[in-house]
Amino acid sequence: MQNIFSIISAETGISERQVANTVALLDDGCTIPFISRYRKERTGGLDETQIELIFKKNEYYNELQARKTTILAAIEKQGKLTPELESEINNTWNLNDLEDLYLPYKPKRRTRAAVAREKGLEPLAKLIFAQKSVDVYAEAKKYLNDDVKTVEDAIAGASDINAELISEDKSARERVRKMFEQEAVISSKVVKSKMEEAEKYRDYFDFSQRLSTCPSHRILAMRRGESEGFLRVDISPVEEHSLKQLKYLFIHGKGQCSDLLSETISDAYSRLIKPSIETEFASSSKEKADITAIEVFAANLRQLLMTPPLGKKRILGIDPGYRTGCKLVCIDTEGNLLHNDNIYPHKPQEQTALAMKKLSSMVSAYKIDAIAIGNGTASRETEYFVKRIHFDRPVQVFVVSEDGASVYSASSVAREEFPQYDVTVRGAVSIARRLMDPLAELVKIEPKSIGVGQYQHDVDQKLLKDSLDRVVVSVVNNVGVNLNTATKHLLNYVSGLGPVLAQNIVDYRKEHGAFTNRKQLMDVTRLGAKAFEQCAGFLRIPDGDNPLDNTAVHPESYPVVAKIAKDCKLTVAELAEKPEILDGVDLSKYVTEQIGMPSLLDIVAELKKKGRNPRGQIKVLEFDKNIHRIDDLEEGMILPGIVTNITNFGAFVDFGIKENGLVHVSQISEKRIESPTDVLKLHQYVMVKVVSVDKERKRIQLTMKGVEQNV
Repeated sequence: MQNIFSIISAETGISERQVANTVALLDDGCTIPFISRYRKERTGGLDETQIELIFKKNEYYNELQARKTTILAAIEKQGKLTPELESEINNTWNLNDLEDLYLPYKPKRRTRAAVAREKGLEPLAKLIFAQKSVDVYAEAKKYLNDDVKTVEDAIAGASDINAELISEDKSARERVRKMFEQEAVISSKVVKSKMEEAEKYRDYFDFSQRLSTCPSHRILAMRRGESEGFLRVDISPVEEHSLKQLKYLFIHGKGQCSDLLSETISDAYSRLIKPSIETEFASSSKEKADITAIEVFAANLRQLLMTPPLGKKRILGIDPGYRTGCKLVCIDTEGNLLHNDNIYPHKPQEQTALAMKKLSSMVSAYKIDAIAIGNGTASRETEYFVKRIHFDRPVQVFVVSEDGASVYSASSVAREEFPQYDVTVRGAVSIARRLMDPLAELVKIEPKSIGVGQYQHDVDQKLLKDSLDRVVVSVVNNVGVNLNTATKHLLNYVSGLGPVLAQNIVDYRKEHGAFTNRKQLMDVTRLGAKAFEQCAGFLRIPDGDNPLDNTAVHPESYPVVAKIAKDCKLTVAELAEKPEILDGVDLSKYVTEQIGMPSLLDIVAELKKKGRNPRGQIKVLEFDKNIHRIDDLEEGMILPGIVTNITNFGAFVDFGIKENGLVHVSQISEKRIESPTDVLKLHQYVMVKVVSVDKERKRIQLTMKGVEQNV
């Protein structure tokens, strides 16, 4: 029997040794970020994506192995397990193939075939299946009794037995499955009685496409329409082609038996095989669509979390609105709430002068460095209003995404942080903090509520959560976390920690003050050697006892850095200040069994970074001052915008009005691209041209083709 590591190796192109070592590390409790960053010698330099792939495949094949054990035990209990069948099951590594082998032995409800067997019709069924040259009707008379009244009843019962036999035949199912793979079409029809209610699914009222080429967003749209009762969805190959394959497999003669068996094949296909295989393909196509949609969501989330922070500034956050006014909050450089208020600069109140005076006074009183405006209702008008004010100090103005702010404001996390304030204050604080440090704030919100995906409520929720959580973990550990200022929500995502240890670290800080070195982590309640190993390299201590504590250099590598510094006649602190000296160092002299060249090169690269934030520098985008609403748009206009969401079919761009425009994937580049992510990133600044405006449906079509990208 093949071992799992060799199968994974064959499927991924990663050597069996790398697979085995990676699985051993995972089994030892190591996290993916830790393995990727600090165990390159063991894995041969595999990145997080490759390690995650090994993790998923190992999990799948272990579950498959467990299923085999269950199946073997069930068949053995029936007394039907032969050495040949046992060998075939043990050497099967595809779930569908495994279930096909088990199907004839699988306990089932009382079927038509089971009823026919109870009536003693199995010998007649075998006679027909063998396709012998006999008078079937004469033979059928032998089986008439109180339960089988007519010859037709006898033949029908025998046919039911053969239909089940055909439907459970592994070769038959493989052939039909092959037909589905090659030519299945997914189609949808509107439920006639619900045509008016189903208007949003108009594109799918009478739709069909080859399943193998149907993009994920269409599959998910059809399945949503089906779940809401508006559409009927079908997946089928050409029936004649499937029947031809089955008849070629089973029909090997002429006469009454062959003719009856031919009819039975049609019945077996339409009643048993086709519905079963269709269910398989409905499930697998939905799963593939889910995975594709989740991959898009995950890529968007990663880019959003990597949004450059403004840093430790005093910020005034504005949650804009019309009738209810604009909620204002002022926060200090640590994100603490200093003050909150309301202004009403827009209709219906339109208290412009009072609003300007109040806002100007707050900026002065709290020494505000920047203003963050949420990008929801009245955002553009509020930005215009703010920029008309002459403050007594330089103030930068930013528009930030407020997706998920309402979710945060009503959450237990927000209630714990601000028990005395209502949701409007909490939401405005979240907007302000997103400018200061988007990552630290966004980790408090369930990832799927951040609003950067497609069909996030239609995909497998566990798969979505697991994938998005891994993205957050990856980004948090890539960026690094300040051990002395990070909230428990941010610490929760650090490799090796989790909710309990994150809270214990916060409690330790409250009791003992700021950490001065990473070693003190070992004094935190329940934080043992393994957790320290996993988390220490991702936690930063600025201005600590050891300059390496503010880098991604792991404590286990401190001795080699100290040795390099000593050989250069420098202290570690001096080496950290002058890392260019390392250019002249022969690193091969410092290779040991524990630390190889990959780790040494990482150490050098980390010291040369000198604490630079991997998220880059924040920029301000100026929208076109003449565009305020959809009515201001005209075809041919070229406008600056920001990418707010990326899907399989295109990218949505905000250019300063309530409605976002869509750049279809075919309109992103002069060259053909497979995905919008080949060219675009979330929050990227772009120039777009207006192609069409549908004011009634509020749809705006944009293009980037032929537009100079000078933003």
